[in-house]
Amino acid sequence: MSLKFYNTASRSKEVFQLLETNDTVKMYCCGPTVYHYAHIGNLRTYIFEDVLRRTLEYHGFSVKHVVNITDVGHLTSDADDGDDKMEKGAARTGKTVWEVAEYYTQAFMKDWKSLNIVEPVIWCKATDHIPEQIQLIQNLEAKGFTYKTSDGIYFDSAKFNRYPEFANLDVENLRQGSRIDMGEKRSATDFALWKFSPPNQKRAMEWESPWGLGFPGWHIECSAMAMHHLGETLDIHCGGSDHVRVHHTNEIAQSECATGKLFSRFWLHGEFLRMGGGKMSKSTGEFLTISLLQKKGFDPLDYRLFALTSHYRNYLNFTWEALENARESLKSLRRKTDPLIGKGGEIKSALALKIQKSFKEAIGDDLNTPMALGVLNEMLKEDLEDFEKASLVLDFDRVLGLNLGQSRLEPLTEVDPSIVKKIEDLLAQRNEARKAKNWSESDKIRDELLKMKVTIQDGPNGTSWSF
Repeated sequence: MSLKFYNTASRSKEVFQLLETNDTVKMYCCGPTVYHYAHIGNLRTYIFEDVLRRTLEYHGFSVKHVVNITDVGHLTSDADDGDDKMEKGAARTGKTVWEVAEYYTQAFMKDWKSLNIVEPVIWCKATDHIPEQIQLIQNLEAKGFTYKTSDGIYFDSAKFNRYPEFANLDVENLRQGSRIDMGEKRSATDFALWKFSPPNQKRAMEWESPWGLGFPGWHIECSAMAMHHLGETLDIHCGGSDHVRVHHTNEIAQSECATGKLFSRFWLHGEFLRMGGGKMSKSTGEFLTISLLQKKGFDPLDYRLFALTSHYRNYLNFTWEALENARESLKSLRRKTDPLIGKGGEIKSALALKIQKSFKEAIGDDLNTPMALGVLNEMLKEDLEDFEKASLVLDFDRVLGLNLGQSRLEPLTEVDPSIVKKIEDLLAQRNEARKAKNWSESDKIRDELLKMKVTIQDGPNGTSWSF
């Protein structure tokens, strides 16, 4: 059964298979810059990459999965100016950059685990791979792909003929219409490989190099770490769609110029999570974290299911109502799967095998998680023996990662009548606010109900609620 992925490089679905000389999928995923908490838009990308890895393993591949931690060198501007994001995080928190990196790395790991994302084979930190980055820059320098300015060593993008191809860039118009203060850069698309420490200023993170004291650029980090751990040609490289135009384009340019080989055979990119019509972003200072969702009474797996309801290449609009619906859907799913826990047996009937094949085809068609969830829900309605349903649930959950083999439903308890009356009074006030189109008051009441761990569902027959 073929496994197909949409390859950004070719802009088409391609059948995935290993080269004859490979026995393991070499997969690199761009990890977090640990200067702040990961927001749920960032985490949507890691959920998609987790489904990718699980799908590869479900289809019989072994995977060497590498994820980096960017703890230095990620400048706040793609124009190679502005503060290093780690320095910015230190200024915001009053901690040292090393303390900031450790604190937010641990916070990220906690989110990763709570979302049931499989640990990569290798976590790699940029600060642990400075020698590899310096060596890669030296290779590029020896081959004539770099030039020096007063503030760093830059990659000369004009010397890589295929530079515009990956992101379909109109480089000539970029050069003519650039609003970037290019300084000593020869082209708007050139980028820093190594930045010099400012004279008479002690940076918190800086290293000796053949070019003097300084620190690496963001793009060189990923190329150096990916090739150090996985070799000069990867099978799959992943990231968010915002990486296509600059970060991944630059990775391709510097890697292929250094080695003369294809950097990655497949490129997969997850699309943005939107909130209020725009991309969720830390730069605005307003973003949602997993811990905030938990404070509002949601399980992180409610968010995982929410992410799975949309294809990874589609925009996903976040609303509290949509997350509430996902929570109710997961509760409903668990009510059907919990009685099956521990009852698994051999999958052997023609119907069960046909359903299993449908799931494998759905998830194998460029990670179609909405269709795969549909197969799971329809399967639970079929006239199958419980032992086959139980086994299929566990089989599908190898990819979905919703922990359906473990009961997480709270036992039903008798509700205090006074609590019921308070809830119903609040719902009546909310309905009045909605009729008056007083949406701020309606949202305030909804949030108060959420704090009481009450889920509300608005439908054509009115509003229902549950714990």
